[in-house]
Amino acid sequence: MIDLHMHSRYSDDGTYTPSELVEQCAAAGIRVMSVTDHNCARANEEAQRAAEEKGIRYIPGIEIDCTFKRVNFHVLGYGIDFRNGDFAAIEKHVADQSARASLERLEKTRALGFTQITEKDLLALSENNYWQKSWTGEMFAEALLAMPGYADHPLLKPYRPGGERSDNPFVNFYWDYYSQGKPCHAETDFPAMEEIIDTVHAGHGVTVLAHPGVNLKGKEELLEDIFKLGIDGIEAFSSYHSPEQAEKFYRAAKVHHVFATCGSDYHGKTKPSIEIGQHGCTEADGEVERALERMGL
Repeated sequence: MIDLHMHSRYSDDGTYTPSELVEQCAAAGIRVMSVTDHNCARANEEAQRAAEEKGIRYIPGIEIDCTFKRVNFHVLGYGIDFRNGDFAAIEKHVADQSARASLERLEKTRALGFTQITEKDLLALSENNYWQKSWTGEMFAEALLAMPGYADHPLLKPYRPGGERSDNPFVNFYWDYYSQGKPCHAETDFPAMEEIIDTVHAGHGVTVLAHPGVNLKGKEELLEDIFKLGIDGIEAFSSYHSPEQAEKFYRAAKVHHVFATCGSDYHGKTKPSIEIGQHGCTEADGEVERALERMGL
């Protein structure tokens, strides 16, 4: 089994250490893995060492926020030289904006009527995180859902047990309120997708468009132009995709002569219904591994 998309505590919304992820992959029967933290390559050294000890093939990775035609996307980089200063610069660029964006999210959350939430509540959740000044939409959900004063708040009802958004309540709250175009979104100056593709390629890595079914929703026509940028692959198989979506993106990869990958986007507590290896890639699993070999990964 292969899983090329998971997050450690070096992501602003990840739960486990890199070594703990490797342990979980070993228990799940994963034979090829990659830790792809948001805008941060720091997990790779520890994960690679731990994977070697477990006999798991490890591919260094990262997931980078970027923009294309004013739409935010995530690009996965594989086979990267994680010690390259370019990735440290990407991390610093995003980190420098995190405190400002987090305070803006807090202000907009309070404007929704959640006036009880304070900086202190968010700092309590982030105090042990690597990204201490980054308060994500998932963290706002965790804090709000735990507040007794909001036990019956109508905006939170869909995310409570039995609600229509309760399968992954924290991350669903993020998509509904903090993602691009939503009421609590805080703009961040992300690099252009073309720049990220060039950066990963300069280090002899390969680029993959992450969970396109999410970021392309309502903007599917952009996919053709993204292929023209020189992206190497597309994450056809994802925990976000229905079987029909996975098939559509898998066929698109074939038509455009790029490779299809599979990743669960496992985070831990922010996505409790998602497990390592949960991406729906079964029959194409061996094909993905052969494609990785052809790409030199």
